[in-house]
Order: sequence, then C-alpha cells, then structure tokens
Amino acid sequence: MTLREALTLATQQLEAIADLREDAGRDAALLLRHALGISQAAMLAGPDRELSQEQQVAYDAMILRRAANGPIQYITGQQEFYGLALRVTPAVLIPRPETEILVEAVLAELKQAGVHTALRLVDVGTGSGAIAIALAHNLPSARITAVDLSGAALEVARANAERHGLAERIEFVEWDLLEGFADGESGYDVVVSNPPYVRTGDRAGLHPQVREYEPEAALFAGADGLDVYRRLIPQARAALVPDGLLAMEIGYGQKEAVASLLSGWNEVRFVDDLQRIPRVAMARRV
Repeated sequence: MTLREALTLATQQLEAIADLREDAGRDAALLLRHALGISQAAMLAGPDRELSQEQQVAYDAMILRRAANGPIQYITGQQEFYGLALRVTPAVLIPRPETEILVEAVLAELKQAGVHTALRLVDVGTGSGAIAIALAHNLPSARITAVDLSGAALEVARANAERHGLAERIEFVEWDLLEGFADGESGYDVVVSNPPYVRTGDRAGLHPQVREYEPEAALFAGADGLDVYRRLIPQARAALVPDGLLAMEIGYGQKEAVASLLSGWNEVRFVDDLQRIPRVAMARRV
C-alpha cells in the first residue's frame, strides 16, 4: 500500500467516528508521519512510496487506537509544551496550551518584580513535569521542587527533565500536595500548580479521549471542583516566604469561588486566556 492509499483509508476510518470526524485527516497524517519517522515535507514529496509490512502493521495499530478515542499524545508518546518536547504516558495529564498561560504569568510576574536572585519554586501536581521544566528552562538560577502523589508520573517528569538537561536543578518528591513540607524549613518564593478542578458531575460531558484515558486523579476535584484548592491554598500559605507568590490554573466559572478562598491574601488577581476566560489565579502571601 502506498502512503497516499494508507492515508486515504485511515482518514475514512476516523471520519466514521463522530467524535473524531473534524480532525480525521490531520490525525491520520500525523500518525502516518510518526509510524514512518518522516517529516511532513517527505510525506508530501513521496505519496506513491510503499509502506513496508512492518510500517503498515504499526500504522494500522495506531489508527485503531485513535478510532477508540485514544489521545494522539499517548499514541505518539509526546507533546510540546512552551516550546519543549515532552514525553507523555497515560500516567500523566496531557499538557495543554492553557497551562502555558500559567507559566507565562509566573515569568512575567517575576520579571516585573525585578527578581534576579536565586529562587525556590515548587510545582504542585507536576504530572509530566511540564510546568517545572518550562520554569527551570527560563529561570536558570532557580531551584525547583516538583511534587506529585503518583510515582509513575514522577518517573515521566524525571525523564523529561533529564531529556532537557534540567534534572540537576529539579528535585522530584512524592508528596500529597504540600503535606511533605516541614514546619521550620526555608520557605518557597513561588508555589505554582495546575491542580485538578473538574467537577465530578461534569464527567459525562468531557470528550471521551479525556474521560476514558487521562488519569482521573489529575482531573476531578469533588462536587464543585474546588476540593484541591481548599487544601492547597492554606498549605501554600504555610510553605511560602512572606510576600511569596501563589499561582494556580483555574477552571471555567471558578473565579469568584477561588477569590473567596484567597481571602486574606495580598494582590489577588486573575489572568484571562485568549477567550477572555479567567484562567490563572495569582496572590501574594501576607
């Protein structure tokens, strides 16, 4: 079978799935390039090239996984975040563009504050390590702790840090939020987190590739989606230095509730995403 024939057949298979129809051609092409290990230019330049039997088997398996709503990122094992290629597995939440807004907000805040000395930051619920790695990449003098309750997630995060030569500056620890932070320790300058914030009642409305494949512990946070914020915010207050920064991603419609939970903090503010939806909550410890 030629590339052209394989791509046509795969696109038709994916178009038959209602949830995948819109992006069927794009997904089929991306997976074909991944199966063959070639660039888009190479694929376009040689549409009549024949696939080997091994390549055909590998491609067919990928299309079957995608047809079952398997996320592209888990099939290819990779996702780009803040310009950095990351490995992802079903043990971690797939990094999303919205979370880049959180990273950008922290970097902008530190730049505006004129912070030039070495910083201590902690990324709570690090997952793939996306936030910690992006911050370490852009803050060469910072020391970062990456926290997750999942040992499997920490393995992925550690491998990603090593891939980008940042493992020496990121400590990976298996904690439940910040419960491992001991009273009397030197505090953190920044606590940053993309915590679970989906309401459990919203499960049915999620896309199947999210609902059926991504780790539940990284998605859901109780009936109102605020359970983790209720625990994390007081823990962050205890772990931060005076005037330390707390920055968290929040879900749709959660601005007022999170603002209430941040009562007593200084400089509480929110950063919108491109759709003008409040996406990041920021505050300073008193």
